[in-house]
Parts: sequence; C-alpha cells; structure tokens
Amino acid sequence: MRRLLMALALVSCATSSRKPEPAPRPDAALKPAVATVPDDATASQKPPAEDLQIFLARVNAELRRQSIRSSVASWVAATYITDDTERLASNAGEDFLAFLSPTVKEAAALAPQAKTEDEKRQLLLLKLNGGGPTDPAHRAELSELGAKLPGIYGKGKWCGADGKAKCRDLEDLTTLMSTSRDPKALLDAWVGWHTISKPMRPLYARYVELNNEGARDSGFADVGAEWRAGYDMPPEAFEKETDRLWQQVKPLYDDLHCYVRAQLQKKYGKQLVKDGQPIPAHLLGNMWAQEWNNVYSLVEPYKNVPSTDVTGAMKKQGWDAKKMVRTAEAFYTSLGLDPLPATFWERSMFLKPRDREVVCHASAWNPLIENDLRIKVCLKTTQEDLETLHHELGHNYYEHYYYQLPQMLYHGGANDGFHEAIGDSLVLSMTPGYLKKLGLLEKLPADDKGTINVQMKDALTRIAFLPFGKLIDQWRWDVYSGKTSPADYNKAWWALREKYQGVKAPVARSEEDFDPGAKFHVASDTPYTRYFLARVLQFQFHRAMCQAAGIKGPLHECSVYGSKEAGTKLKAMLALGASKPWQDALFAMTGSREMDAGAILEYFAPLQGWLKEQNKGQRCGW
Repeated sequence: MRRLLMALALVSCATSSRKPEPAPRPDAALKPAVATVPDDATASQKPPAEDLQIFLARVNAELRRQSIRSSVASWVAATYITDDTERLASNAGEDFLAFLSPTVKEAAALAPQAKTEDEKRQLLLLKLNGGGPTDPAHRAELSELGAKLPGIYGKGKWCGADGKAKCRDLEDLTTLMSTSRDPKALLDAWVGWHTISKPMRPLYARYVELNNEGARDSGFADVGAEWRAGYDMPPEAFEKETDRLWQQVKPLYDDLHCYVRAQLQKKYGKQLVKDGQPIPAHLLGNMWAQEWNNVYSLVEPYKNVPSTDVTGAMKKQGWDAKKMVRTAEAFYTSLGLDPLPATFWERSMFLKPRDREVVCHASAWNPLIENDLRIKVCLKTTQEDLETLHHELGHNYYEHYYYQLPQMLYHGGANDGFHEAIGDSLVLSMTPGYLKKLGLLEKLPADDKGTINVQMKDALTRIAFLPFGKLIDQWRWDVYSGKTSPADYNKAWWALREKYQGVKAPVARSEEDFDPGAKFHVASDTPYTRYFLARVLQFQFHRAMCQAAGIKGPLHECSVYGSKEAGTKLKAMLALGASKPWQDALFAMTGSREMDAGAILEYFAPLQGWLKEQNKGQRCGW
C-alpha cells in the first residue's frame, strides 16, 4: 500500500483532555486549506486546472474523509480478526486507492504551477502517497492482498509437525523463545512459526507485481524507489546515507556480536555455536533474532552485581496494565506535554481479549483524526512492555501536536524515522535513577560494573537491532527492483541476514519457505528503514534534550524526566509534523541538519571499551 495508508495502520497517537494550544503554522502566508472547501465539495468534483490552491484544499479535505474511513476499518480488522473485517478493511483501502490514483496524476499536471515552498511540498507528499494501479481490477486485487497477508500472519499458529500438539500462537511462541534455554524447544518454536508464512509466498509475489504497477503509474521506477524518495533527498543518495550511518556503528555491533557469540558458545557448545561463524538464529531469545535482550542472563558481564531489571518489582507491587500506561503518560506530562484524553482510556486495547483473534503487535492510532488517540497492545507486566508503552506514546504525542495542522498531507512525521524515534528517545531516559523514582529500584549501580551491566542490557536491544533494521528494506528494495526474483526470495533473505547480522538459519531452508513473511512488517508491507533511522535519531534527540535540560555528565546517565526545557524543544519539533523537510525538524531539535550516529558511540563508550578488552584473543567476525 502507499505511504498514507500504511501510516494509518501503524502510527501511534496520543491525546489530551485539555484543549491544546493551536499548533504553530508551518507557513504563515498559507491560507487554511480545509477551510476553503465548499460544503458540497466531493472527491468527484474537480477544481479548475489553473487553480492549484482549490485543488490542494479539495485533496486535503478528501484525504481526511478517506483516512477516517480506512483507519476505522483497519482498527476493527486488527482488533477483531475475521474474514468479514478483513473484507471491510480491503474495501476501504480499495476506495482510498481509487481516490489517490487519479488525484496523484492530476497533481503531476499541476506541479509546474506551484510557486511557494508550501505548495511544492504538498504536491511532493501527495505524489509519495501514490495511488495503486490505475486498473480498477488490479487496484481491488492489491487491496484484497494488502488485507489478506497480515490476516494470515495474525491468525498464525503452530500445532506441531504432526498437527496434533497444542496449538500455540505467536504470543505463546515468543514467551518460549524468550525464556527457554532448551535448544530443541527453541528450534521447534522457530521452525513452527516460520511455517505460517509459507502460504504467503505466491500472494506476496503477486502483491509485489501490483504494488510496482501502482508505483510506476505514480512516476516511480518501483516501490523501493518510491519509498526512498520520501526522505527529502534523491533515492540513490538516501541509500548511501543509510550505508554511511551503518558504517559508523558497525564496529560497535561487531564487538557486541563477538562477545555474545563467545558466551552462547559456553552455554550451547562449539558444535552448535561455531568459532568464526554466524550465530544460529533460534538461540538469541527472539523469534527474528532482531533484539537479544532475552539472553542477557547468559551474557551478563558481572553476575554478582544487583540487577536493574524491574519486572520482578512490578509484579511484586501488583502493577497492572492501567498503571503501566499511566506511568508512561506521566513521563510525557512531566515535560510539560498534555495529558491523554478520556477517550484514550475508553477506546484503547491494552490486553489480549480472550474471545477473539487480534493482532497483538503494538501500535497506536488516531482513527477519527480529531485527537481520537488509542493504542493496541497485549500487555504483560514486564519492564520490556513498560518501555514499549513509552515508545508507543511517543507516536501518540507526535500525532497530538500535529493533528491540528489544516493540511492533512502534513499529518505525519518529518520522516518516518522521526515517528519511531520520539518515544525511544524518552526510553533512553528510563535510567536506573528514573526507575528508582518510580519505586522499582532500591539502589543505583554503585560502580563501573553496574554501569557495564546496564549498558550491556541496553545494547542487546538497541545495538543488536541495527543491522536487522537496515536489511529488511534492503531485501525489499531488491525484490521490488527485480534484482531478487521470486525464485530467490529466501536465498536472498538469508544472504542479507548473514552479511549484516552474522546470523544464520538454524536448519536448512529452501524456496518452499518464505521466511521474510514470518516478520509482521513484511506481511503488512510496512517500510522498515524507519526503525533503523529511529535507532540513530533517538540518541541525537536524547543528547539534544539533555543539553536543553542543562544536564552535565555522561550521556548514558542523563534522564530528562521533569525537564520543561527539554519538553519545549520536543514540542517545537512535534508541531511541525511533515510540513517541513526533516532537516528543518532535526535542526529545531538538535541544531544539526545531518543524521549522525556519533551520539550512539558517545552513549555506549564505556561498554565498547569493555567489549574490546573481553574480545582479546577471540576470533571475531564471520
């Protein structure tokens, strides 16, 4: 699907019971576009070709109407998975594409008349929203597949090789992967989940064909080129930019990989974890080996140092879902941001229902746009889920501060990496000192050993993720461009997993499998580079807010909780939405116009120095 449709399903949002201050206007000279639309304006009424302002007003108004309809249908489909709700979501998505397709072409014809930067930006964002294939039958088929693929994922279960075992869904399998140290049980869970995506393979190949058709109809070579064009720089320049950022952090990842492999080898033996070879994917505590925090107990640097994991304290104190969400909200309000609205608490899904199938993948929504903020998540009482809530509310608050921009085209992040980085920049402030303020830690780490333990746990989440965050879209860019054919989907997937992550499939894989589809964001065709960028941007945001708060000392010890000065910086960026290039939004927060992974290296300097000492004599690399 196109950019706006994907944002509807996966962008988080949050709201306030108090009426917020009007958001700063991105261009004081621009007339409120929606206000100029006649009451009887509809998508079928075309403005005079020479009147670009009327065209943009009509488009923004119709985008709002279509967004609400599609987003509500998607919400229902995600929280009540049935064939009927999938059909409703598909129909709404098809109608949205039917509106966008001719509108994008009309915008291209009007582009030469754009005089102001604001007009040019709105036309660019409209083009990036695409419209699917011009052919109505192909558009309908694309929409149907766009609903069916994530539906297969959401309904996936593993019932054993003979189909007679107790069926387990992803939630059950994830719990096993995160807690078991039995390699046979881990292998069974890994192999089992990767069977659910096999039926997707022919559907996905057809989806790629239709999606590319829509991209070409919108003036792009393919969908990958369209996605890369959404970053205020030429597509080829953006790919080089991601390579540059990866090269900045790769030495730290390589140090972490070398140490973790050595510790896993101690646990599972050299026969399973071989010297100088990629790590088997099922041993890293996560179904996709994308984050390694669940194997922390196996790689913990210092065993006799008091733990900073607060899951046990949360359970002992009787924390429930509402308390966890309230705690995350309190961090944002401590910065001077608005509290969440009453409707948030009434309409969100915090726990997995017992009476129906749902997509548990955490996401946040604003279906009715007018501050109708919600989250959808299946919470457990864990520190990890408490951090997830701080992340999701970052989406919510971004939406809260830009939803009042009259141009619907500006309802989004400066780029999609910004949207993912907001909440995670606050997670970086969930330091031991912050957790102590919550009453979840009795004592702070007393020495360097405690610091190394905390940083190791953090790196297993943030640094371990970086190559995975980059390679997913690298695979898709190659698929959409035709460099990777359907006959080589799995081969190309594992080649990239080994190249970037140093991770390999635990058993032989073939082209009968479709292992990329076992990841939600592939099944839902959600761009993934945003998460890679977010891992870089969140550290830049964190450093900038620490500086605004006037906090001195090491970056990893800084928490901006309670700083109104940091909140002022944050709100200034949030209110811009997508109205300005991301370089402008980044400058508003950090004073820099370039993404830079240097803040990551500054943050993890203690750990990297320690890792280099530990890895002496090891055969690093793969």
